[in-house]
Amino acid sequence: MVRYANCWEDADILCTALQPQPGKRILSIGSAGDNAMALLAGGAEVVAVDLSPAQLACIELRRAAFRNLDHTEVLKFLGVRPAEDRWSTWLRLRTDLPADSQAFWDSRTDSIRQGFIHDGKFEHYFRKFRSYILPLVHRRSTTEQWFVEKTRQQRIDFYHRRWNNWRWRLLFRVFFSRFVMGRLGRDPEFFRYVQGSVGQRILERTGYALTELSTHDNPYLVYILSGNYGDALPRYLRPENFAGVRAGLDRLHVVRGSIDEVAKTWTNRTDGGFDGYNLSDIFEYMSPELTSAVYGRLLDSARPNARLAYWNMLVPRSMPLEFVNRVTPQTELAAELFRQDKAWFYSAFVVDEVHGTFGNGGR
Repeated sequence: MVRYANCWEDADILCTALQPQPGKRILSIGSAGDNAMALLAGGAEVVAVDLSPAQLACIELRRAAFRNLDHTEVLKFLGVRPAEDRWSTWLRLRTDLPADSQAFWDSRTDSIRQGFIHDGKFEHYFRKFRSYILPLVHRRSTTEQWFVEKTRQQRIDFYHRRWNNWRWRLLFRVFFSRFVMGRLGRDPEFFRYVQGSVGQRILERTGYALTELSTHDNPYLVYILSGNYGDALPRYLRPENFAGVRAGLDRLHVVRGSIDEVAKTWTNRTDGGFDGYNLSDIFEYMSPELTSAVYGRLLDSARPNARLAYWNMLVPRSMPLEFVNRVTPQTELAAELFRQDKAWFYSAFVVDEVHGTFGNGGR
């Protein structure tokens, strides 16, 4: 099962934090591959890691599409633009995938035909919100107003005068509650360490996004409200990044495993460790003790001045205090980037920088 057919973390702030460039090696949670490819476009070598064969198959299919299709064809095949026969395109691409990924997509005809970026569990969750909840709150013409460019004051006025009614607040809190999200959107296990009202916290962040952030060019918002990206493309799909992604495909290594074990194995078999880490929000699924253990193992593969970037959604996680002599949190940078985060449903963005010598972080 594909949990995420797209990455739901803002690649723009991720790339600003990790500064991908030629000569850098970055270890990245694989997910659907979007953000690994955004890092590739900057010139870095990227090792994309995931435990899920389905998520790795998403990355491999994106890689084959970028290698063999032009930009317009990529948008059509993925599902961003209309296409008449995606299956015939798949048959052209399939030999460029590993055998296990070929078998995975061969058995998912409907997913390929509709555009596979729409066929993840999380994307289906947003489809239910768009199809069943939003119509109870606002007319489509009202929703589409978010796709029209507005000033900050115009967004604030529209939000408070037209959008933020009692039905919006009530139904939003219910649909994005721990109970509903755990059954329709994310694995209930992801909520093990969450405390407090999930729906209320996401509602408050959504109010921030709709007023303080530009909405018409926000790919995550446009997708959730309309069912596709339109012209608000995520970073890896923007025309100006296409050549950079394609040129970097041979620098993309797709690996199955846990990120700390892959970090150790890759470091031992190559000429060094990593300059950056895209860790998604993995720590909030872990206990504090496991967070410290995994964090420490990642530090053992870090080059001097390497950065670790990760999000908190519902559980506060930051640098374990035991590593205070090895790592400096980039608090001001992280806070500034978080204010710009177009994937607004997270509660924090964290950037930590390693100091010391390779392999021991200065111990």
